[in-house]
Amino acid sequence: MHKNEAEAARWRSAAALPVLVLALCFAFNFIGRGVGDTYMVFLLPLGAEFGWHRSQMTSVYSALMVVSGLASPLSGIVFERWGPRVLYAGGLALLGAGYYLVGQARALWQFYLCIGLLGGLGASAIGMVPAAALISRWFDRRMSTAIGLAYAGFGCGALLMVPLAQTLIDSRGWRAAYHLIGGTLLVLLPLSLVLPWRRIRAGSAALPPPMARSGAGMPLPLRAALGQRRFWLLVQVMFFTAVGMYLIIVQSVAYLVDIGFTPLQAAGAFGSAGMLSVIGVSAAGWLADRYGHKRAATVSFTGTFLGTVVLFGMSFQSTHWLLGAYVLLFGLCQGARGPVIASLSARLFPGPGQAAIYGAIYACMSVGSGLGALLSGVLHDMSGGYRASFVLSMVCVLAAAAPFWTSRILIPAERPKP
Repeated sequence: MHKNEAEAARWRSAAALPVLVLALCFAFNFIGRGVGDTYMVFLLPLGAEFGWHRSQMTSVYSALMVVSGLASPLSGIVFERWGPRVLYAGGLALLGAGYYLVGQARALWQFYLCIGLLGGLGASAIGMVPAAALISRWFDRRMSTAIGLAYAGFGCGALLMVPLAQTLIDSRGWRAAYHLIGGTLLVLLPLSLVLPWRRIRAGSAALPPPMARSGAGMPLPLRAALGQRRFWLLVQVMFFTAVGMYLIIVQSVAYLVDIGFTPLQAAGAFGSAGMLSVIGVSAAGWLADRYGHKRAATVSFTGTFLGTVVLFGMSFQSTHWLLGAYVLLFGLCQGARGPVIASLSARLFPGPGQAAIYGAIYACMSVGSGLGALLSGVLHDMSGGYRASFVLSMVCVLAAAAPFWTSRILIPAERPKP
């Protein structure tokens, strides 16, 4: 009897661990992206207090994305060498310190340091690079679905954190809002240290080693992957997706305010798009597992393109039904390429070095995010509006979708229907 009870307890523990891993990946993505995206609602109060040009302010967010991206391979290396406990704790410390200190900032360079550098390093450490590596150790046939659920943390972060930040700014001012955000992250730091990271890092005992599951030959380290066309096709997808999305995302709240919506309505629309992205990224992972990566990617790119068309149309006539159409189309497809590419990367480059390889792909994506954020401000200052950004965004979406239709190199990564 005691033996049966012990076996049952071990079974329950083994069954709970994949759920815990997925929940942690979701939660850290929620924190990293949600905190970063709050910068959208700080643009107007910062511009009112300091009189900075829009391009100067968006360049801070651009620095955040570039630093986060360039640090992604480093995050992968730290994960593989010292494990998730060190990586996640360091990320929370950097992110919390950066956002607390920026509440005292008086000059633009201080925003670059606190949000761009410290925030970027922290977001990278708790983002999708370690999440994808952990999920690949606990899930096999449903890997895309699991990664999609982890990616949903990004949308939930935007849904809750952006309107919350706007409410804090309205009630207490932007400095107090930054202090509260940073202080909360620092409180979470000691809690992260007591999690069972050693067991989480080990992966599922029910799964064979990654190389045996992949059926591949020798593991591909980062240097070998850089010489392969399939790596650069994944980079093309992620880079141009990021440029196209962040030509729009960074200034979406300010744009909606400029065309007649209230700040809270604009922040609510941004948050609603984030809520829908929770559904979109989860569905994208399921679609990739069920119907293949090509179809899942095509559906998501089509929605993003049409959502941008609607946003462009709102520059001529802004109505609530057009706003709803934009939120629906853009929101459902926001971030939907993430689980598709993360699972493709895990299957194309399994085994040792996987985290560093995906980190390099993620780095290129984040550079695209930074470039898109920077271009959105530059084009706004040059043209006095947002239409040039919308047109360029549509071109980038087409460039991002092209590898799924012009090359068969990614096809071998497809899994048969369950």
